[in-house]
Amino acid sequence: MSSFYTILRAVHANVYDLPMKQFSKPKIYTGGVDIANWGKLTAKEKEKALSKRWYVYFSYRHPETNLLVRQANIHWGANEYASKEDRFNYLNRIRIKIQSGLQLGFNPYLDNQPLYDSNTKDKSDDVVINVAEKPQVVPAAENKNPTISISKAFEIGLEQKKAMMSYDSYIKYRSRINKFLNDLAPRFNLETDGIDSITKKDVITFLSDTLVRTSPRNRNNTRTAISSLFQVLEDNDIIKENFVKKINVLKAIPERNKTYTLDQQLSLFKHLRENDPILLLFVKFISYNFLRPIEVCRLKVKDIDLEQRKLYVRAKNKAVKTKIIPEILLKDLKLANLEGERLLFTPEAIGGLWDANEGSRRDHFTKRFKKVKDQFGLGKEYGLYSFRHTFITKLYHEFIAKMTPSEAKGKLMLITGHATMKALEAYLRDLDAVMPDDYSEYL
Repeated sequence: MSSFYTILRAVHANVYDLPMKQFSKPKIYTGGVDIANWGKLTAKEKEKALSKRWYVYFSYRHPETNLLVRQANIHWGANEYASKEDRFNYLNRIRIKIQSGLQLGFNPYLDNQPLYDSNTKDKSDDVVINVAEKPQVVPAAENKNPTISISKAFEIGLEQKKAMMSYDSYIKYRSRINKFLNDLAPRFNLETDGIDSITKKDVITFLSDTLVRTSPRNRNNTRTAISSLFQVLEDNDIIKENFVKKINVLKAIPERNKTYTLDQQLSLFKHLRENDPILLLFVKFISYNFLRPIEVCRLKVKDIDLEQRKLYVRAKNKAVKTKIIPEILLKDLKLANLEGERLLFTPEAIGGLWDANEGSRRDHFTKRFKKVKDQFGLGKEYGLYSFRHTFITKLYHEFIAKMTPSEAKGKLMLITGHATMKALEAYLRDLDAVMPDDYSEYL
Protein backbone atom coordinates (compact mmCIF):
# COMPACT_ATOMS: atom_id res chain seq x y z
CA MET A 1 0.00 0.00 0.00
CA SER A 2 1.47 3.37 -0.97
CA SER A 3 1.64 6.13 1.62
CA PHE A 4 -0.87 8.91 1.13
CA TYR A 5 1.97 11.40 0.86
CA THR A 6 4.28 9.34 -1.34
CA ILE A 7 3.85 11.33 -4.56
CA LEU A 8 1.39 13.99 -5.72
CA ARG A 9 2.07 14.99 -9.29
CA ALA A 10 0.60 15.85 -12.68
CA VAL A 11 -2.87 16.61 -11.40
CA HIS A 12 -5.83 16.73 -13.83
CA ALA A 13 -7.11 20.16 -14.74
CA ASN A 14 -10.74 19.15 -14.17
CA VAL A 15 -11.46 18.26 -10.55
CA TYR A 16 -14.73 17.35 -8.99
CA ASP A 17 -16.43 18.65 -5.85
CA LEU A 18 -16.75 16.33 -2.92
CA PRO A 19 -20.28 15.84 -1.60
CA MET A 20 -19.22 17.20 1.79
CA LYS A 21 -16.21 18.97 3.24
CA GLN A 22 -13.80 16.08 3.75
CA PHE A 23 -10.70 18.19 4.44
CA SER A 24 -9.59 21.66 5.38
CA LYS A 25 -7.76 23.84 2.89
CA PRO A 26 -3.99 23.19 3.13
CA LYS A 27 -2.14 26.15 4.64
CA ILE A 28 1.47 27.14 5.19
CA TYR A 29 2.90 27.75 8.66
CA THR A 30 5.53 30.49 8.36
CA GLY A 31 7.23 30.56 11.74
CA GLY A 32 4.39 32.26 13.61
CA VAL A 33 4.38 35.49 11.59
CA ASP A 34 2.08 36.88 8.90
CA ILE A 35 4.00 36.49 5.65
CA ALA A 36 2.07 39.43 4.19
CA ASN A 37 3.70 41.72 6.75
CA TRP A 38 7.22 40.36 6.26
CA GLY A 39 8.56 43.72 5.12
CA LYS A 40 7.41 45.34 8.37
CA LEU A 41 9.25 42.88 10.61
CA THR A 42 12.54 43.71 12.29
CA ALA A 43 15.67 41.77 11.39
CA LYS A 44 15.47 39.95 14.71
CA GLU A 45 11.82 38.99 14.12
CA LYS A 46 12.67 37.68 10.65
CA GLU A 47 15.59 35.67 12.00
CA LYS A 48 13.40 34.17 14.72
CA ALA A 49 10.70 33.20 12.21
CA LEU A 50 13.23 31.57 9.87
CA SER A 51 14.78 29.65 12.77
CA LYS A 52 11.50 27.75 13.16
CA ARG A 53 10.30 24.92 10.94
CA TRP A 54 7.90 25.98 8.17
CA TYR A 55 5.47 23.44 6.78
CA VAL A 56 2.14 22.74 5.07
CA TYR A 57 -0.70 21.49 7.25
CA PHE A 58 -4.32 20.44 6.85
CA SER A 59 -7.03 18.32 8.49
CA TYR A 60 -8.97 15.38 7.08
CA ARG A 61 -12.30 13.91 8.20
CA HIS A 62 -11.78 10.73 10.25
CA PRO A 63 -13.83 7.79 8.87
CA GLU A 64 -14.79 6.57 12.36
CA THR A 65 -15.43 9.78 14.30
CA ASN A 66 -16.54 11.90 11.32
CA LEU A 67 -14.44 14.71 12.80
CA LEU A 68 -11.70 16.68 11.06
CA VAL A 69 -8.34 15.44 12.37
CA ARG A 70 -5.05 17.31 11.96
CA GLN A 71 -2.61 15.35 9.76
CA ALA A 72 1.18 15.19 9.95
CA ASN A 73 3.04 18.36 8.99
CA ILE A 74 4.63 18.37 5.53
CA HIS A 75 7.91 20.23 5.10
CA TRP A 76 10.33 17.90 3.34
CA GLY A 77 13.42 19.86 2.38
CA ALA A 78 11.72 23.25 2.73
CA ASN A 79 13.65 24.36 5.81
CA GLU A 80 16.95 23.90 4.03
CA TYR A 81 16.13 27.12 2.18
CA ALA A 82 17.57 30.05 4.13
CA SER A 83 15.56 32.89 2.58
CA LYS A 84 11.90 33.64 3.08
CA GLU A 85 11.25 33.79 -0.67
CA ASP A 86 12.77 30.41 -1.53
CA ARG A 87 11.23 28.63 1.44
CA PHE A 88 7.74 30.04 0.92
CA ASN A 89 7.77 29.44 -2.84
CA TYR A 90 8.79 25.81 -2.34
CA LEU A 91 6.10 25.23 0.29
CA ASN A 92 3.51 26.95 -1.87
CA ARG A 93 4.22 24.47 -4.69
CA ILE A 94 3.75 21.65 -2.19
CA ARG A 95 0.50 23.22 -0.93
CA ILE A 96 -0.91 23.42 -4.46
CA LYS A 97 -0.05 19.77 -5.14
CA ILE A 98 -1.66 18.64 -1.89
CA GLN A 99 -4.77 20.71 -2.57
CA SER A 100 -5.11 19.21 -6.03
CA GLY A 101 -4.50 15.69 -4.76
CA LEU A 102 -7.16 16.03 -2.07
CA GLN A 103 -9.64 17.31 -4.61
CA LEU A 104 -8.91 14.28 -6.77
CA GLY A 105 -9.81 12.03 -3.87
CA PHE A 106 -6.56 11.12 -2.13
CA ASN A 107 -7.45 9.95 1.39
CA PRO A 108 -4.90 9.45 4.23
CA TYR A 109 -7.05 6.65 5.69
CA LEU A 110 -7.36 4.54 2.52
CA ASP A 111 -5.21 2.66 0.05
CA ASN A 112 -4.52 5.31 -2.61
CA GLN A 113 -2.61 3.05 -5.00
CA PRO A 114 -5.39 2.73 -7.65
CA LEU A 115 -6.03 6.48 -7.58
CA TYR A 116 -2.32 7.14 -7.65
CA ASP A 117 -1.80 4.84 -10.65
CA SER A 118 -4.64 6.41 -12.63
CA ASN A 119 -3.38 9.93 -12.05
CA THR A 120 0.35 9.41 -12.62
CA LYS A 121 0.35 7.43 -15.87
CA ASP A 122 2.40 9.29 -18.48
CA LYS A 123 2.60 12.35 -16.26
CA SER A 124 5.74 14.33 -15.41
CA ASP A 125 6.93 14.58 -11.83
CA ASP A 126 7.28 17.98 -10.20
CA VAL A 127 7.34 17.91 -6.40
CA VAL A 128 8.07 14.78 -4.41
CA ILE A 129 6.58 14.68 -0.92
CA ASN A 130 7.54 11.75 1.26
CA VAL A 131 6.42 12.12 4.84
CA ALA A 132 4.51 10.07 7.39
CA GLU A 133 3.03 6.65 6.89
CA LYS A 134 -0.76 6.27 6.75
CA PRO A 135 -2.21 7.35 10.14
CA GLN A 136 -3.60 4.56 12.27
CA VAL A 137 -7.40 4.45 12.33
CA VAL A 138 -8.64 4.74 15.89
CA PRO A 139 -12.09 3.28 16.62
CA ALA A 140 -14.68 5.86 17.59
CA ALA A 141 -15.20 4.35 21.04
CA GLU A 142 -11.49 4.80 21.83
CA ASN A 143 -11.02 8.23 20.32
CA LYS A 144 -11.52 10.28 23.48
CA ASN A 145 -10.11 13.43 21.94
CA PRO A 146 -10.17 14.32 18.22
CA THR A 147 -6.91 16.25 18.54
CA ILE A 148 -3.50 14.70 17.94
CA SER A 149 -2.54 12.13 20.59
CA ILE A 150 -0.24 12.86 23.53
CA SER A 151 2.34 10.41 22.25
CA LYS A 152 2.34 11.82 18.72
CA ALA A 153 2.46 15.43 19.95
CA PHE A 154 5.48 14.72 22.13
CA GLU A 155 7.12 12.89 19.22
CA ILE A 156 6.65 15.92 16.96
CA GLY A 157 7.88 18.31 19.64
CA LEU A 158 11.01 16.27 20.35
CA GLU A 159 11.76 15.90 16.65
CA GLN A 160 11.74 19.65 16.14
CA LYS A 161 13.73 20.37 19.33
CA LYS A 162 16.35 17.84 18.19
CA ALA A 163 16.88 19.88 15.04
CA MET A 164 17.39 23.04 17.10
CA MET A 165 19.71 21.76 19.84
CA SER A 166 23.19 20.33 20.15
CA TYR A 167 23.45 16.57 20.67
CA ASP A 168 24.38 16.80 24.36
CA SER A 169 21.72 19.40 25.16
CA TYR A 170 19.08 17.35 23.38
CA ILE A 171 19.93 14.17 25.32
CA LYS A 172 19.41 15.97 28.64
CA TYR A 173 16.30 17.72 27.32
CA ARG A 174 14.77 14.45 26.07
CA SER A 175 15.42 12.83 29.44
CA ARG A 176 13.38 15.52 31.24
CA ILE A 177 10.53 15.26 28.74
CA ASN A 178 10.42 11.46 28.92
CA LYS A 179 10.21 11.61 32.73
CA PHE A 180 7.15 13.84 32.37
CA LEU A 181 5.68 11.48 29.77
CA ASN A 182 6.22 8.50 32.11
CA ASP A 183 4.47 10.42 34.88
CA LEU A 184 1.43 10.93 32.62
CA ALA A 185 1.26 7.28 31.52
CA PRO A 186 -0.72 5.92 34.55
CA ARG A 187 -3.45 8.56 34.12
CA PHE A 188 -3.73 8.76 30.33
CA ASN A 189 -3.77 6.53 27.29
CA LEU A 190 -0.87 8.17 25.53
CA GLU A 191 -1.80 6.68 22.15
CA THR A 192 -5.47 7.73 22.06
CA ASP A 193 -5.97 10.60 24.51
CA GLY A 194 -5.51 13.97 22.82
CA ILE A 195 -2.73 16.38 23.78
CA ASP A 196 -5.45 18.81 24.95
CA SER A 197 -6.24 16.34 27.73
CA ILE A 198 -3.13 17.50 29.62
CA THR A 199 -3.97 20.33 31.99
CA LYS A 200 -1.97 22.90 33.90
CA LYS A 201 -2.63 20.92 37.07
CA ASP A 202 -0.96 17.83 35.56
CA VAL A 203 2.21 19.81 34.93
CA ILE A 204 2.16 21.48 38.37
CA THR A 205 1.73 18.11 40.06
CA PHE A 206 4.77 16.71 38.23
CA LEU A 207 6.85 19.80 39.00
CA SER A 208 5.92 19.63 42.69
CA ASP A 209 7.04 16.01 42.81
CA THR A 210 10.29 16.97 41.06
CA LEU A 211 10.87 19.70 43.64
CA VAL A 212 10.42 17.29 46.55
CA ARG A 213 12.70 14.66 45.01
CA THR A 214 15.45 17.00 43.81
CA SER A 215 15.82 20.77 44.15
CA PRO A 216 14.24 24.11 43.16
CA ARG A 217 16.84 24.51 40.44
CA ASN A 218 16.06 21.14 38.86
CA ARG A 219 12.34 21.84 39.16
CA ASN A 220 12.79 25.16 37.32
CA ASN A 221 14.91 23.54 34.60
CA THR A 222 12.24 20.86 34.14
CA ARG A 223 9.56 23.54 33.89
CA THR A 224 11.61 25.31 31.20
CA ALA A 225 12.00 22.07 29.23
CA ILE A 226 8.28 21.25 29.28
CA SER A 227 7.37 24.85 28.45
CA SER A 228 9.68 24.87 25.43
CA LEU A 229 8.08 21.66 24.14
CA PHE A 230 4.57 23.07 24.57
CA GLN A 231 5.70 26.26 22.82
CA VAL A 232 6.70 24.18 19.79
CA LEU A 233 3.25 22.58 19.86
CA GLU A 234 1.61 26.00 20.06
CA ASP A 235 3.76 27.32 17.20
CA ASN A 236 2.67 24.31 15.13
CA ASP A 237 -1.03 24.89 15.93
CA ILE A 238 -1.20 21.53 17.71
CA ILE A 239 -2.36 23.16 20.95
CA LYS A 240 -4.13 26.47 21.42
CA GLU A 241 -1.95 27.84 24.21
CA ASN A 242 1.27 27.09 26.05
CA PHE A 243 -0.04 27.35 29.60
CA VAL A 244 3.21 26.04 31.10
CA LYS A 245 4.92 29.40 30.69
CA LYS A 246 2.38 30.84 33.14
CA ILE A 247 3.57 28.50 35.91
CA ASN A 248 5.75 30.40 38.36
CA VAL A 249 9.52 30.05 38.62
CA LEU A 250 10.79 29.26 42.13
CA LYS A 251 13.67 31.13 43.73
CA ALA A 252 16.71 28.88 43.61
CA ILE A 253 20.07 29.63 45.15
CA PRO A 254 22.67 29.13 42.43
CA GLU A 255 25.45 26.63 43.05
CA ARG A 256 28.83 28.18 42.31
CA ASN A 257 32.25 26.65 42.69
CA LYS A 258 34.48 28.28 45.30
CA THR A 259 37.71 29.99 44.34
CA TYR A 260 41.00 28.41 45.35
CA THR A 261 43.38 30.04 47.75
CA LEU A 262 46.85 30.83 46.42
CA ASP A 263 48.34 27.89 48.34
CA GLN A 264 45.68 25.51 46.99
CA GLN A 265 46.20 26.66 43.41
CA LEU A 266 49.99 26.37 43.58
CA SER A 267 49.80 22.92 45.19
CA LEU A 268 47.35 21.67 42.55
CA PHE A 269 49.48 22.99 39.71
CA LYS A 270 52.61 21.37 41.19
CA HIS A 271 50.83 18.02 41.57
CA LEU A 272 49.48 18.10 38.00
CA ARG A 273 52.85 19.14 36.58
CA GLU A 274 54.44 16.06 38.13
CA ASN A 275 51.60 13.56 37.59
CA ASP A 276 49.25 14.66 34.79
CA PRO A 277 50.64 17.23 32.29
CA ILE A 278 47.66 16.82 29.95
CA LEU A 279 45.18 17.70 32.68
CA LEU A 280 47.43 20.61 33.74
CA LEU A 281 47.29 22.10 30.24
CA PHE A 282 43.50 21.58 30.24
CA VAL A 283 43.32 23.52 33.52
CA LYS A 284 45.54 26.29 32.14
CA PHE A 285 43.12 26.94 29.27
CA ILE A 286 40.44 27.46 31.91
CA SER A 287 42.71 29.55 34.14
CA TYR A 288 44.54 31.74 31.60
CA ASN A 289 42.02 31.99 28.75
CA PHE A 290 38.96 31.85 31.02
CA LEU A 291 37.26 29.16 28.96
CA ARG A 292 34.57 26.90 30.32
CA PRO A 293 35.46 23.18 30.51
CA ILE A 294 33.03 22.30 27.71
CA GLU A 295 34.63 24.97 25.49
CA VAL A 296 38.08 23.47 26.09
CA CYS A 297 36.69 20.07 25.07
CA ARG A 298 35.51 21.53 21.75
CA LEU A 299 38.96 22.80 20.78
CA LYS A 300 40.69 21.30 17.78
CA VAL A 301 44.30 21.77 16.75
CA LYS A 302 43.18 24.08 13.92
CA ASP A 303 41.54 26.40 16.47
CA ILE A 304 44.97 27.38 17.82
CA ASP A 305 46.81 29.98 15.70
CA LEU A 306 50.25 30.18 17.30
CA GLU A 307 51.59 32.60 14.70
CA GLN A 308 48.83 35.17 15.28
CA ARG A 309 48.52 34.19 18.96
CA LYS A 310 44.79 33.69 18.57
CA LEU A 311 42.34 31.11 19.83
CA TYR A 312 39.02 30.31 18.12
CA VAL A 313 36.33 29.06 20.48
CA ARG A 314 33.13 27.41 19.26
CA ALA A 315 30.66 28.54 21.90
CA LYS A 316 27.26 26.87 22.26
CA ASN A 317 24.58 28.35 19.94
CA LYS A 318 26.80 31.35 19.15
CA ALA A 319 29.24 32.45 16.51
CA VAL A 320 32.87 31.45 16.89
CA LYS A 321 34.66 33.67 19.40
CA THR A 322 38.21 34.87 18.85
CA LYS A 323 40.46 35.33 21.88
CA ILE A 324 44.14 36.12 22.27
CA ILE A 325 46.48 33.51 23.71
CA PRO A 326 48.45 35.07 26.57
CA GLU A 327 52.19 34.52 26.64
CA ILE A 328 51.92 32.51 29.86
CA LEU A 329 49.91 29.87 27.97
CA LEU A 330 51.58 30.23 24.58
CA LYS A 331 54.90 28.84 25.80
CA ASP A 332 53.18 25.55 26.80
CA LEU A 333 51.71 24.87 23.35
CA LYS A 334 53.74 22.50 21.15
CA LEU A 335 51.50 21.71 18.18
CA ALA A 336 53.92 21.29 15.26
CA ASN A 337 53.05 18.51 12.78
CA LEU A 338 49.63 17.83 14.34
CA GLU A 339 46.60 17.44 12.05
CA GLY A 340 44.20 20.36 12.27
CA GLU A 341 41.02 18.29 12.59
CA ARG A 342 42.28 16.38 15.61
CA LEU A 343 40.98 17.22 19.05
CA LEU A 344 43.36 19.29 21.15
CA PHE A 345 42.62 17.24 24.27
CA THR A 346 42.26 13.46 24.40
CA PRO A 347 42.85 11.12 27.36
CA GLU A 348 46.36 10.10 26.31
CA ALA A 349 47.67 12.83 24.03
CA ILE A 350 47.49 16.41 22.85
CA GLY A 351 46.11 16.49 19.31
CA GLY A 352 44.69 13.01 19.03
CA LEU A 353 41.62 11.03 17.97
CA TRP A 354 38.77 10.38 20.38
CA ASP A 355 35.44 8.82 19.44
CA ALA A 356 33.30 10.51 22.11
CA ASN A 357 30.80 13.37 22.09
CA GLU A 358 31.74 16.61 23.82
CA GLY A 359 29.60 15.88 26.87
CA SER A 360 31.40 12.59 27.45
CA ARG A 361 34.75 14.31 26.94
CA ARG A 362 33.91 16.95 29.53
CA ASP A 363 32.76 14.26 31.99
CA HIS A 364 36.06 12.44 31.50
CA PHE A 365 38.15 15.44 32.52
CA THR A 366 35.76 16.32 35.35
CA LYS A 367 36.11 12.83 36.82
CA ARG A 368 39.84 12.88 36.16
CA PHE A 369 40.22 16.08 38.15
CA LYS A 370 37.95 14.79 40.92
CA LYS A 371 40.52 12.11 41.71
CA VAL A 372 43.10 14.86 42.16
CA LYS A 373 40.99 17.12 44.36
CA ASP A 374 39.98 14.14 46.48
CA GLN A 375 43.66 13.64 47.26
CA PHE A 376 43.73 17.23 48.51
CA GLY A 377 40.56 16.79 50.58
CA LEU A 378 38.59 19.32 48.53
CA GLY A 379 34.78 18.99 48.58
CA LYS A 380 32.14 19.21 45.86
CA GLU A 381 32.21 23.01 46.05
CA TYR A 382 35.55 22.90 44.23
CA GLY A 383 35.96 21.85 40.63
CA LEU A 384 37.43 22.77 37.25
CA TYR A 385 35.20 25.83 37.13
CA SER A 386 36.90 27.04 40.31
CA PHE A 387 40.04 27.83 38.30
CA ARG A 388 38.11 30.22 36.07
CA HIS A 389 36.64 31.99 39.10
CA THR A 390 40.03 32.05 40.85
CA PHE A 391 41.97 33.66 38.03
CA ILE A 392 39.26 36.19 37.11
CA THR A 393 39.28 37.30 40.76
CA LYS A 394 43.08 37.46 40.76
CA LEU A 395 43.15 39.50 37.55
CA TYR A 396 40.54 41.92 38.86
CA HIS A 397 42.53 42.53 42.04
CA GLU A 398 45.67 43.24 39.98
CA PHE A 399 43.77 45.70 37.79
CA ILE A 400 42.01 47.49 40.63
CA ALA A 401 45.34 48.14 42.33
CA LYS A 402 46.44 50.29 39.37
CA MET A 403 43.19 51.51 37.81
CA THR A 404 39.84 53.02 38.69
CA PRO A 405 37.01 50.49 39.20
CA SER A 406 35.42 51.38 35.85
CA GLU A 407 38.75 51.06 34.02
CA ALA A 408 39.49 47.74 35.71
CA LYS A 409 36.07 46.31 34.86
CA GLY A 410 36.23 47.62 31.30
CA LYS A 411 39.55 45.89 30.68
CA LEU A 412 38.45 42.71 32.46
CA MET A 413 35.24 42.55 30.39
CA LEU A 414 37.29 42.32 27.17
CA ILE A 415 39.20 39.36 28.58
CA THR A 416 36.41 37.34 30.22
CA GLY A 417 33.95 37.72 27.35
CA HIS A 418 30.98 38.93 29.44
CA ALA A 419 28.41 40.51 27.12
CA THR A 420 27.57 43.48 29.37
CA MET A 421 29.13 45.40 32.24
CA LYS A 422 26.09 44.55 34.36
CA ALA A 423 26.69 40.84 33.82
CA LEU A 424 30.37 41.18 34.77
CA GLU A 425 29.56 43.17 37.91
CA ALA A 426 27.00 40.56 38.99
CA TYR A 427 29.58 37.83 38.37
CA LEU A 428 32.21 39.63 40.46
CA ARG A 429 29.71 40.15 43.30
CA ASP A 430 28.84 36.48 43.32
CA LEU A 431 32.54 35.63 43.59
CA ASP A 432 33.01 38.19 46.38
CA ALA A 433 35.80 39.58 44.23
CA VAL A 434 34.76 43.14 45.04
CA MET A 435 35.57 43.73 48.70
CA PRO A 436 35.55 47.00 50.68
CA ASP A 437 38.63 48.55 52.27
CA ASP A 438 39.11 48.15 55.99
CA TYR A 439 36.57 50.33 57.79
CA SER A 440 37.82 49.93 61.39
CA GLU A 441 38.54 53.65 61.77
CA TYR A 442 34.86 54.38 61.26
CA LEU A 443 33.80 52.09 64.06
